[in-house]
Amino acid sequence: MNPPPKPGRKIRIVNVVGARPNFMKMAPLMMEYRKHPDRFDPLLVHTGQHYDTNMSKLFFEQLHLPEPDVYLGIGSGSHAEQTARVMVEMEQHLLATRPDLVVVVGDVNSTLAATLVAAKLCIPVAHVEAGLRSGDRTMPEEINRLVTDALADYCFTTSADADENLRREGVPDSKIFLVGNVMIDTLLRLKDEAMKSPIRPAGPYGFVTLHRPSNVDSREKLAEILSALDALELPLIFPVHPRTRARMKEFGLTTKMKMIEPVGYLDALCLLAGATIVLTDSGGVQEETTVLGVPCLTLRENTERPITVTEGTNTLVGTRKETILAEARNVLAGRGKKGRVPRLWDGNAAQRIVQVLLEHPPKRG
Repeated sequence: MNPPPKPGRKIRIVNVVGARPNFMKMAPLMMEYRKHPDRFDPLLVHTGQHYDTNMSKLFFEQLHLPEPDVYLGIGSGSHAEQTARVMVEMEQHLLATRPDLVVVVGDVNSTLAATLVAAKLCIPVAHVEAGLRSGDRTMPEEINRLVTDALADYCFTTSADADENLRREGVPDSKIFLVGNVMIDTLLRLKDEAMKSPIRPAGPYGFVTLHRPSNVDSREKLAEILSALDALELPLIFPVHPRTRARMKEFGLTTKMKMIEPVGYLDALCLLAGATIVLTDSGGVQEETTVLGVPCLTLRENTERPITVTEGTNTLVGTRKETILAEARNVLAGRGKKGRVPRLWDGNAAQRIVQVLLEHPPKRG
């Protein structure tokens, strides 16, 4: 094992993002590295796993993310195609830059691919948002989480239940660091700015996100969800994911909800914060609503973020119309969860991560 970087030599870190949810998690880390210019040499790699030029540019600007040092341009494809393409391109980049550490966030295919390549090149890996488990291995993200955590040298977790998941899987305590939630760092930093957005309507409304293949690729399931949402006695705003819009057209499905194009981070945060109720199948939205104190109904049978249910404002309702309507009407009657903000979701997670890296610098194999 090579020694850690010598005093005076910067720690070169390749930071990998691949899809929009990664941007909110990486932004506070990039900002924190810049506070230690004598200690860190951070590079930002955008794989282009999900890439919309205008929306990506908007997110980078709003989150104050630097322009990527490298854009791999992977594009869409099957899970195998995406993972393989990222691996090929990432190997070339890592061999050329020879970093001391690769930092990955979340659970997208780019996270898995970058981790596999780094591990085979004996480059240490840090996984931000480690230890989340739904227990459902039919979810591609669950496979990505399991493999990434098994190979990571630093497992940065958001909550104590994630720590326990890792311990059960044999990850030693020396690799587990409970630091809080970097996505909440971004939310707390930009909330006041987001609330200036003119996008929020004057009256009460609900906010809907719907994109998971398990929900939108089945005509029967998507139709039942849309039927439930259309029956609610509240206007609903629905930024439509491209995948969902394509499936609705393919299946001949319509909705009474106000369908809008996908929005940038600040507009989305404004709409979330002002909503009476949020209905979603997203993972991150469960966490954001918990911090904002907004009742959230998750249109899934399980969640990798159980702390949002046990401590936060989240309720799992599945995809059956009668259950969705019953729980939603409870919320509209004032009986929604109040919840509380989990420990360490305080805006300082990135600072804790960087402190760990300063105190325990990576060692190349």
